Order: sequence, then structure tokens, then C-alpha cells
Amino acid sequence: MNFNQSKDTAEVISTGSMEIDRRLGGGIPYRTLMLIEGQEASGKSTFAQQLIWGALNAGEKACVYTTEQNIQSLIRQMGSLGQDVSDFFLLHELEIFPVTVASDSTSPTELFGDLQEHIASQKDARMIVVDALTTFVSEAGGDQIQDFFSECKNLCADGQVIACTVHASAFDEGFLMRIRSISDAYIRMQVTSSGTNLLKTMEVAKIRGAELKTGNIIGFEVEPGFGIRIIPITRAKA
Repeated sequence: MNFNQSKDTAEVISTGSMEIDRRLGGGIPYRTLMLIEGQEASGKSTFAQQLIWGALNAGEKACVYTTEQNIQSLIRQMGSLGQDVSDFFLLHELEIFPVTVASDSTSPTELFGDLQEHIASQKDARMIVVDALTTFVSEAGGDQIQDFFSECKNLCADGQVIACTVHASAFDEGFLMRIRSISDAYIRMQVTSSGTNLLKTMEVAKIRGAELKTGNIIGFEVEPGFGIRIIPITRAKA
């Protein structure tokens, strides 16, 4: 895999937000396999899209495998958060691959094999997102999933960042611990009720190779036209 000198020597990729980068310990190190785990509506997809936005604005190519949206709806959703990726998409700097899984047509081993093979073919993309892997998890057993994460980690050795989102209920806790261990970075997203408000939090549980000490639990809100805005947890509970 050939990259120019400036990108080879870069150590981290920005999320496109200085505040988020700071809380992540300086940004996302290249050669990172990231697990983004959370319950429904906790902000997993929004955070994954923030990673894509940051990569594109850093001059990198990105691709996303989406099991929950089509091309138009993903571009529209990112645009509603102030992340207009239309030009990036037209210039093929962003590739979007909608994925539909028919449970009666392909074996779990083939599903993960096909996905891993396609990811491996994205030689020019430095940021690769799978949102959400839960669709595949429901059809597979532990061995296929663990093998998939291990293969993705091998791909990351060439300089890519691969981020996979999963719903919190997709794994049993014992198996989830193994997936967290394989991953270089682990972000846990949560949403809880606080009075009449919904409190969204992001726990930066692990980022291997981060330049700075990572944060612990971060409060945030998703603001139309802006995206993720970090807020004090005390304010969120107010």
C-alpha cells in the first residue's frame, strides 16, 4: 500500500473536532481497530460519521458499509449535522456501500468472509466504517465474529483505521470482553433518562497509542447543523 510521505509520517487522524480529539487523547491513531458499542439511539452512528467527516477533511479517502441506510439517506443525514459530504462522494473520496443481509441466502462464514474481502479491497481508504455490524452478528457465531475482528486488525497494520459499531445487546458479556481485547480502541456510548432530559455519554475506555491520556466519561448532545457537541455532564443532568 503506497501513501505519500506526509500521510505515512502522520500519527493520528482528527475527528474534525478539536474538542473531541482532545477527549480522545489527541485523535485516532492510524493502524487502529475501533469498537463503538452502545444501545439504540445512543449516538453510535453519529460518532462514526464524525470519524468519516474528520478523515475526509484531513485529505483522506473514506468508505462506509451501512446496514441501516441507503446512499441518499446517509448523505442527507450527515448534511443535516453540518457535514456536507456530497462533493466528497461525487469525487469518489467517500464510498458508500449499503449492505442487505438475507438470513436464508448466505452462511455466516460467507457473510463475514465477503465483508472482510471487500474491506481488504479498499486499498485507498484510510478510514473504514461498518455501521452497524449487529446485522451480521445476529447471523453468526462467536468464532466467525472473532475471526473477522482479527482479520480487520491485520488490515489496520497497513495504516488504516477500521471502526465497527455494534448494539450493546449483540454480544454476551464474556464474548464481548474478547472483542474489546482484540480492538485497539473501545468507545462505549450510552443514553439514560435524567429527569425530563435524555443524557448521552461517551466513555473512552481504551485508545491504544493515543498521544495524550484519554478522557473517562464525556457528556454530549447532537445538535442539528453542527453534529456532536461536548457538554458538561452536570449541565446535561440539569
